[in-house]
Amino acid sequence: MQTHEIRRRFLDHFVRAGHTEVPSASLILADPNLLFVNAGMVQFKPYFLGQEAPPYARATSVQKCVRTGDIDEVGVTTRHNTFFQMAGNFSFGDYFKEGAITLAWELISKSQEEGGFGFDPERIWVTAYESDPEAAEIWHRVAGIPKERIQFRDGKDNYWDMGVPGPGGPCSEIYYDRGPAYGKEGGPVADEDRYLEIWNLVFMQDIRGDLSPKQGHPPIGSLPRKNIDTGMGVERVAMLLQGVENVYETDLLRPIIDKAEQLTGRSYGVEHADDVRFRVIADHVRSSAMLIADGVNPGNDGRGYVLRRLLRRIVRSARLLGAEQPVMAELMKVVSDLMSPSYPELATDFARIETVAVGEETAFRKTLNTGETLFDNAATAVKSHGGKQIAGSDAFALHDTYGFPIDLTLEMAAEAGLSVDEEGFRSLMAEQRKRAKDDAQARKHAHADLTVYKELVDRGATEFTGFDELTSEAHVLALIADGVRVPVAQAGSDVEVILDRSPMYAESGGQIADRGTITANGLKLRVNDVQKIAKKLWVHKATVEQGQLTEGDVVLAQADPAWRRGATQGHSGTHMVHAALRQVLGPNAVQAGSLNKPGYLRFDFNWQGALSEQQKADIEAVSNDAVGADFPVNTFVTDLPKAKEMGAMALFGENYGDEVRVVEIGGPFSMELCGGTHVEHSSQIGPITVLGESSVGSGVRRVEAFVGLDSYKYLAKERALLAGVASSLKVPSEEVPGRVEQLVERLKVAEKELERTKIAAVLSSAGTFAEQAERVGAVRLVAAAAPTGVAAGDLRTLATDIRGRLGSDPAVIVLLGDVDGKAPFVVTVNKAAQDLGFKAGDLVGAFGPSIAGRGGGKPEMAQGSGSDPAGIPAGLTAVRARVAELAG
Repeated sequence: MQTHEIRRRFLDHFVRAGHTEVPSASLILADPNLLFVNAGMVQFKPYFLGQEAPPYARATSVQKCVRTGDIDEVGVTTRHNTFFQMAGNFSFGDYFKEGAITLAWELISKSQEEGGFGFDPERIWVTAYESDPEAAEIWHRVAGIPKERIQFRDGKDNYWDMGVPGPGGPCSEIYYDRGPAYGKEGGPVADEDRYLEIWNLVFMQDIRGDLSPKQGHPPIGSLPRKNIDTGMGVERVAMLLQGVENVYETDLLRPIIDKAEQLTGRSYGVEHADDVRFRVIADHVRSSAMLIADGVNPGNDGRGYVLRRLLRRIVRSARLLGAEQPVMAELMKVVSDLMSPSYPELATDFARIETVAVGEETAFRKTLNTGETLFDNAATAVKSHGGKQIAGSDAFALHDTYGFPIDLTLEMAAEAGLSVDEEGFRSLMAEQRKRAKDDAQARKHAHADLTVYKELVDRGATEFTGFDELTSEAHVLALIADGVRVPVAQAGSDVEVILDRSPMYAESGGQIADRGTITANGLKLRVNDVQKIAKKLWVHKATVEQGQLTEGDVVLAQADPAWRRGATQGHSGTHMVHAALRQVLGPNAVQAGSLNKPGYLRFDFNWQGALSEQQKADIEAVSNDAVGADFPVNTFVTDLPKAKEMGAMALFGENYGDEVRVVEIGGPFSMELCGGTHVEHSSQIGPITVLGESSVGSGVRRVEAFVGLDSYKYLAKERALLAGVASSLKVPSEEVPGRVEQLVERLKVAEKELERTKIAAVLSSAGTFAEQAERVGAVRLVAAAAPTGVAAGDLRTLATDIRGRLGSDPAVIVLLGDVDGKAPFVVTVNKAAQDLGFKAGDLVGAFGPSIAGRGGGKPEMAQGSGSDPAGIPAGLTAVRARVAELAG
């Protein structure tokens, strides 16, 4: 049974049982505890936490998940995957244990002809929490599972909670016996390789305190409504139903390995080391494609760092398998073909996904070359001191700063006859992980802060009136200060005000919040910010400037008209720039984020490489043409599928409801899903001036612009600046570019002449150095301090010239410079001296410690730099002694 069919049967089974089919959420959600969605229940967490009322009593989904805590283990065994699909069914105060067990049993035991999975009931084992005999009794009574195939386990295995105070409950896990060939008898408690877990049923009935029942501590209470949360591993079920040994042999992963075999010339199943690399490629290519599809781009921290690491492990694994050419494009195409039946965005957005992945591959292939050079330098330095081991700090720097994998460092060290201080490397890695873990732990109680709003969220959403008016009468529902409900707010205090209705826009969709006031007789509050709780409750963060505000008061809430006017210009201007970008660059210029406020906008988009001046000019021109066209701005609400069918653009990673608001400017010119405030006609935006374009991460560019009056002020300032330059140059403004170009050209000519003069001066000293060469045995030695200020490049030129002047006699030249607090150096050895055993790189070890320097190169030439020029005299003495030792 193919994996897509397994998904479909699961969903159909629960839909027939009265569940609402809910699409998979994006892998990236606004959850402070998670980098990525890692379980099927994550998108339902607000319902389980009681922060929101669920819109349905029963739900079912197949959630895409990513877990990255054990990336290094992927491929080493066949049990780890970073991306997986979790099929689940959920009950919010509806059915409980017996309903969950009955529904699960029907699906796994029903024949395939009847729409089930057709597992042999005699090979099913289940576990229950040690103090939950009720679940065991239901399994025996409903499913007929013998008591000897029902095992009890402690909280570590069979209790679930979120890791923080909140809901939790006992679990019952379903296992399939793969047979004696896979391990010993005795059920899951004896061998979890033979007895493979396929489904976990969580009976969410408890409230846990600071201490978890998973460690044997009792819960502190019971939930008022009991819930069900289950998770079935789609890949594991596929492995069993397809009769293969592990998940890498299933229909959605093995074809990736097949393609990797073609690209590398190696075969899977021959050598364990190669098999690990093939599995890394298969797993990471799929995970990377899914992350990029959901809007993640490679970066140096957070989600971007995880994606970058996955992509780089693919490149490194392919390289170690023998691939000389790029592989990413072909591998990504395989993933798209395999996964798009369930995730069509992989096909429709493939061009962007491929561009991001290939861009990172190209960059890392260059990084690998750089890393190899840095490794060579480190290895040379170790050998020059007679050492045999690369320092753990060097290996860590290669890994952490340059993305150079440790196993590649180990392999190259072995080839060079060296080892690596792995213990030191692991220690530094552990420190890094601890810092990351401590940071994550510090964020873990974010959900607890929302409990003060729970009652207010349950009462219903704030009515936003700001699309139609800027002033609204409202009732004060609650006042919150320092995270606590208060009845009154006095003058001079800061307070969060919850109103039943408000005209002020709460920050979202890249548009920052309105500023405004809340007033009544003798009362005035200045609203500094407006934020949303649970996407539905407006929280006005305000300062009481006059009077006293009491819960229940009737007030007048007003958005600042000037602020709102500027905000609408900024937001509508953002839509103009987005449309212009896609018109100039093509459909792959997809939004990756935005921020707009009165007079200013910035827009992030996926793109490889900087924009040309012409492209920036075209984007500005297209935007302003649309402004001048005075397009009408229309907004309407429709369902999400219809909006997408109409071509409305959606933001990656954003979760939309069943109904969405569409903002249309000029018909087909711009159509986006957007909940923000906008102008009524495009001409009201005013002029748009593109300030510049820059990189904000790998594959992500940022355009910034002024709009409206701020754009005019900027242009006026630029005009004044140009007039000042024209006056200084004594030419009309339109002739300034040509005149500046002439001056720049003259400056370049002068600089070149100065450089020639400087080089001539340096080389003029070559004869003097050659004449002062010392005779050390059979070798002529020049070991001297270079003229002050001679740069590294000139130092090399000087050393080469001296070597030439010394003729065919064995010659060694060592020059140490002093430039801006640094000590650049060059060592060169001619062929005759090399024949006597002299090597440039080895001589660096003689003087390097004196100047705190290191470097490397070939036998005939070595160069580098030190940080202590004061050590130059001692270094020259040391190198003379070393040459004398070798010569004598």
